[in-house]
Amino acid sequence: MQIDIGTVKGFQDFLPPESLKREAVQKVIERYFKLYGFLPIETPVIEFDELMKPDVLESEDAAVSDRFRLKDRAGRNLGLRYEFTFQLSRIFKQNPNIKLPFRRYQIGQVFRDEPTGAERFRQFTQCDADIIGDSSVQADAECLALFSSILKELKIAAEIQVNNRKLLNAIIESVEIKNQKEVMKELDKKEKIGEDMVKLNLKKYADSNQIMTLFKLFEKDLKFFIDNAFDGAKELQELQLRCRKYGLNIKFNPYMIRGLSYYTGNIFEIIQPGKGSLAGGGRYDKSVGKYSGKEIPAVGISFGFERVVQLANIEIETTKTIIISLKQDNETIKLTKKLRESGISCLPSFEKVGKALEFANALQIKYAIFIGEDEIKKGKYKLRDMCLGTEKFLTEKQILAELAENK
Repeated sequence: MQIDIGTVKGFQDFLPPESLKREAVQKVIERYFKLYGFLPIETPVIEFDELMKPDVLESEDAAVSDRFRLKDRAGRNLGLRYEFTFQLSRIFKQNPNIKLPFRRYQIGQVFRDEPTGAERFRQFTQCDADIIGDSSVQADAECLALFSSILKELKIAAEIQVNNRKLLNAIIESVEIKNQKEVMKELDKKEKIGEDMVKLNLKKYADSNQIMTLFKLFEKDLKFFIDNAFDGAKELQELQLRCRKYGLNIKFNPYMIRGLSYYTGNIFEIIQPGKGSLAGGGRYDKSVGKYSGKEIPAVGISFGFERVVQLANIEIETTKTIIISLKQDNETIKLTKKLRESGISCLPSFEKVGKALEFANALQIKYAIFIGEDEIKKGKYKLRDMCLGTEKFLTEKQILAELAENK
């Protein structure tokens, strides 16, 4: 039987230098998660399939319906997690004594059995940060400030857009259209299929006058909805004021829906205009406590790691130094050990010089140290900057100081 040697469609490998860039970006993300007071958690990749389903089958979102399903030897219905948020309801049922508010972050693999594309995979890395047990808009603003700090560090320009699910419901109710969830699903397609097609699709749920009035309302600014006491408008205003204290500008987008049906209040997306979404999130106050018999307020932000890595402008951390032995293996190993004990990444090479340098260039190693008979006699080693092509002779102590300074 011939084996198909290749990755399964929708899955991928990451090799250097891409793997090094991923590692560097993840370090930045985790640093800011911790800086903002979020603590790491880990959850199983596999859960009971029943846990992944929504309470009402008709409200099943695309991400849920595209989950991978499987059975174990006992015939139990299981599935691969398609996101992290739904797992929180189980965690808080099993751990009722978690001190609130609880700030958690998670970085890990999620899976969706959906059609693949150029940048659409069935396994991808998700990054989540959530604040559980805090109903204030301050928590919403913290999530936006967190991701904005990450983007700033990675030199990625983006725009924050916000809306509110209560406000959306109030707008639709004001023109006496029923089937709110179905109407929202149609409105959510506006970016993909255009306004005219959305209006045509809405005729299944409303007459022409209702649709025309609805779209006229969407042209109003936030002040209009505040002045006319639309539910959810005050929450958006408060979020706007809080974000200003963080130096953040947010843009009201009444068309934003956010696909998942569990959102209950403020919702947000961080986008690159004309290029799509980088992150999304919002408040989901009725999900976390559903197995605990009580309402536990929650808000969070989630983003795809691969997209952020693709856009990040960051220096890649590779092996710093190659130590090339010119028939001085013992001294080469001694210096290798000393550099590593000093926290300087390095590797020894006992190949011919040309081959060793070719290898160093391929791995983008910044420095090369040459150890030969002349270097041993002088008590100084030749240090070459592989980027600049400059060379200098330094003592062992000077080399350690030079490389430590340029960590």
